Amino acid sequence: MPFQIRGSMQTMLCLRVLDPDHPAFFDDLVAKVAHNPDFFRDAPMVIDVGALASAAPGNLAMLIEGLRAQRLAPVGLQNGSAAWNEEAARLGLAVFAAGNEPRQPPPRRQQAEQPKPTVERVASVVTDQPVRGGQQVMSQGDLVVLSTVSPGAEIAAVGHVHVYGSLRGRVFAGIEGDANAMIFCDSLDAELVSIAGIHAVNEDIDGRLLKKRVRVSCEGEQLRFQPIP
Repeated sequence: MPFQIRGSMQTMLCLRVLDPDHPAFFDDLVAKVAHNPDFFRDAPMVIDVGALASAAPGNLAMLIEGLRAQRLAPVGLQNGSAAWNEEAARLGLAVFAAGNEPRQPPPRRQQAEQPKPTVERVASVVTDQPVRGGQQVMSQGDLVVLSTVSPGAEIAAVGHVHVYGSLRGRVFAGIEGDANAMIFCDSLDAELVSIAGIHAVNEDIDGRLLKKRVRVSCEGEQLRFQPIP
C-alpha cells in the first residue's frame, strides 16, 4: 500500500460563537491572539455555533476569512442546524457531531432477567520521564506524570491527569466526554487546559494561580481552578 491510515490525537481549538455581529468581535479576537501568537499560529479550530443554531447561518464566509486573517485554521463546524451544516459544507468545512449531546440509551428489551453490566478497568499510565515539546502521552485510564511537561508537549487521558511537576504544555482530561475528570498539578502554567472538551488557555487562568499547586474541574460549561493547600 502506498499509504497508511492511523488514528491520531491532534489538538483542535474550539471557538464558541455567541454574537458574531458584535462590533468588537474581531478586535477582541485580535487582542486574544496577540497574547500568545505562537500558540495560535496555524492552530486548527472548530467553530461552535450551538448558541446560534436557531438563527440563519449569516455570513459564515466572513467569519472564516477573519479567522484566517489571524493565522488561525478553521477546519470544521459543530452544533449547527441543517442550514448551518449545509453552508459549512459549501465553504469546505467539515461538519462535526455535537460535542456535548448526551447519548440516548438503547431501547430496553423485555427479558425475564437483565444481564449485569461488566465494568472494565483500564490501567493508569505512569511516566517518570519529562514530556518534551512535540511529544504526546495518552492514557485510556488515568495519566500520572512524575516530571515536567514542557511547552509544546501534549498529555491526555480518558480519566484524570496528575502532574507532579511543572505543567507548561497542553493537558486534556476526560477526552471521551467524562465531565467528572479532573486535572491536578504541582505548578500550573499550561498553554491549554481541557476537560471533556471545555477549554481554557493560559490567559484565561487567574494569574494568582499560575505556578501554584492547582486542581481543575468542570463546573457547568466552565472550568474551575482551585488552589491545592
